[in-house]
Amino acid sequence: MTSHRQRLLYAILATFVLTETGSGEDSTPVWNLEKLSRTPGVKWVDSTSPIRSLTYEGELFGGQPTSVFAFYATPGTIKGNTSNDSNLPAVVLIHGGGGTAFADWVWLWAQRGYAAIAMDLSGRRPDAPLFKDGELVSNMRVKRTRLPDGGPEHGRDQKFDSAGGDIDDDWPYHAVASVVRAHSLVRSFAEVDPQRTAVTGISWGGYTTCLVASVDHRFKAAVPVYGCGFLYDGESVQRPAIDALDDARRRLWIRRYDPSSHLADCRVPILFVNGTNDPHYPLRSYSRSFQRVPGPKQIRIQVRMPHGHYAGWQPMEIGVFIDSHVLGKTPLPDLGTPQQTGGVASVRCRAAVPLKSASLHYTSGTGPLVDRTWKTVAATFDRKTLSAPAAPEDATVWFMSATDQRGAMTSTNVVFKKTN
Repeated sequence: MTSHRQRLLYAILATFVLTETGSGEDSTPVWNLEKLSRTPGVKWVDSTSPIRSLTYEGELFGGQPTSVFAFYATPGTIKGNTSNDSNLPAVVLIHGGGGTAFADWVWLWAQRGYAAIAMDLSGRRPDAPLFKDGELVSNMRVKRTRLPDGGPEHGRDQKFDSAGGDIDDDWPYHAVASVVRAHSLVRSFAEVDPQRTAVTGISWGGYTTCLVASVDHRFKAAVPVYGCGFLYDGESVQRPAIDALDDARRRLWIRRYDPSSHLADCRVPILFVNGTNDPHYPLRSYSRSFQRVPGPKQIRIQVRMPHGHYAGWQPMEIGVFIDSHVLGKTPLPDLGTPQQTGGVASVRCRAAVPLKSASLHYTSGTGPLVDRTWKTVAATFDRKTLSAPAAPEDATVWFMSATDQRGAMTSTNVVFKKTN
């Protein structure tokens, strides 16, 4: 239950964002959830293959109707027998920059027992996947063809420079709308339980996941990988594109499309996944995004986690977290807020599975976060507490992590040394 003190803090944070971004200028919602929650029109391109192809109705672009391409698969379609496809959980998969609807990703989740849909958010369709002896032939560099009625491209002009005027040429507007429409579509399928759905995305897909989880509360779990908010601040590689906008459009973009302006509305249980040195979504912005969420949340920070689509969907914790909230399975280790007193760093821990290891991680670097060197020291643990020698006095950032017997790891939020 949220305390009075927490509610007051959230109100103060919300007021800060309104002031910082100029949000008080216009309170009109960006996305029409009543409209987007309706089942969109759908056309099946291929309704018989293990991974099926379809297009569904998108938003207007330049005043013209659009369609969005998606792959869809279930445990039954990949096995060639859909007779047991019933009451399935479902997951919506959002690619990042340079990506598309990935057949490999859909296949992975169908193998896990989910109905899975992955859409292309650049107005394109990838080539149909190939199969050999009933197995998917992996291909992450598949050719993509522009749809005749596709939405906006996935470039800087469409993400940032289009801000101002009509929203129907803004990529972030289309991306969120297309994901919510995909969610509405998959919930309508007879084999899917509409009350057991989740969403996860990678890089720009993680950014979009933050927005989607903040506006579409029908999901039971969300996992943004890399992507976050506060892109207008700190060391974000997106900041120069935002700062290049004139003042009015910059405020408008932040208000409409930076997840920091929306995450205070997130009530969907959410797991943030990132690395300490990510070049695209820096740790401070990530930490601030995590702090913005008032609802159930966890975080997984890995020292030097690589950045990419394949690397982004590999962590087992994504599936464990979604399973725990969608299927009621065993949850991840849950760590609280770390403390340092009397030369000891410690944090409360709730672990449904016995822990295998625990660590304290810190950096004493002072340069760009992407370049800092991290050190890890072992921590002692039981199911209630982790403890380790405190990070040294010259440490500039530190956090703790715990790994259970399954190999599932979670961490605390990162702690930045206060400076004048």
